[in-house]
Amino acid sequence: MHDELAAGQHKKGDPVKRRRLLSGIVVLGILLLLLLVPGPDGQVDAPVGRTPFVWNQDAYWSALEAKFQDVRAQDCSTFVSVVQNRFQQFERHLADLESGTHPPGDTLYQALEREIFELATILAACPDELNRFLQNTNRLRSALKRQSRLWDMNAPEVRTMMYRLLYGSRAAVEEVMLQAPRGSVPDLVVAHNEPSSTPSATVLGLTIHSGDILVSRGGAPTSALIARGNDYPGNFSHVAMAHVDSISGEVSLIESHIERGVAVATIEEYLLDKKLRVLVLRLRHDLPELRSDP
Repeated sequence: MHDELAAGQHKKGDPVKRRRLLSGIVVLGILLLLLLVPGPDGQVDAPVGRTPFVWNQDAYWSALEAKFQDVRAQDCSTFVSVVQNRFQQFERHLADLESGTHPPGDTLYQALEREIFELATILAACPDELNRFLQNTNRLRSALKRQSRLWDMNAPEVRTMMYRLLYGSRAAVEEVMLQAPRGSVPDLVVAHNEPSSTPSATVLGLTIHSGDILVSRGGAPTSALIARGNDYPGNFSHVAMAHVDSISGEVSLIESHIERGVAVATIEEYLLDKKLRVLVLRLRHDLPELRSDP
C-alpha cells in the first residue's frame, strides 16, 4: 500500500476526486476532534453508570499461550489422559448447571469458564476431541440461557458473567477451529433445533424458518468497528431476518445496508456478501405469543 501511495503522489489526479478526498479528510478530522473533546474536568467521560468490560487478566492469557506452545511442541498422545480428565471435570460442572438452579454469583460459572479456556488451550494443539468440545460448549450455552430467563439482564454483574461465558466460550471455540488442520473443522455446528411452525427451507445443510434471525460478521472494516466498538466487544456486525415462501420455498433475507438502506436479498446474494461467521437464532416455541399463534 505504501508503494502505491508513493507512486500516486507523482501523478496528476482528477481535480474533482482530489476535492472530494480533501473534503472527506476534513470531515474525518472534525469528527476526530469532537471525539477528543474532554469533559469539564479534563477527562473523557464514559456514560454515567457504564463501565466498558475488560478481562484484566493478561498474565493468565500469557500463561495459556505458553502452555499452548508447549503442547504443540510435544506428541499429542502425551496429553490424552489430561484431556479426558479435563472433559470429565467440565461435564460434571455442566451436569450441575443443567440439573439445578444457580444464581448469577454462583462460583460454578467461574469453574466452567476456567475449564473452557484450559481445554481450548490443549485442543488448539491437539484437536482430536474438537467435536466433543463443540457439543459441550453448546450444552453450556443452552443451560446458561435457561438459567438466565428470570435474571435482570441490566444488572452489571449479570451482564458481565453472561458475556464472559457466552462470548468467551465462542472465542475459545473459534481459536481451536483456527488452529485445527484443514478439513477437520465442521462447516456447520447445530446447537439446538428449536421447533417452528413457519415455512422452512434447507440452506447449506441447515433448516431455515421464516422469522429466523441471522446475525453475521461482515468482512469490511466498518463491520469490525460495529462488532468491536461496544462496552462489551462482540462477534457480530449485521442482522437479517429470513422469509421462506410457503409455495416456492425460496429464502429471502430482509436486511439494512449502509449503501442502500433496507433491502430484500436472495439467499445467494446474502451468502455472496463476505461473512466471517453466521449465527442463526430462533424464538423459543414456548413463548406465550407463539403458543397462542405458532
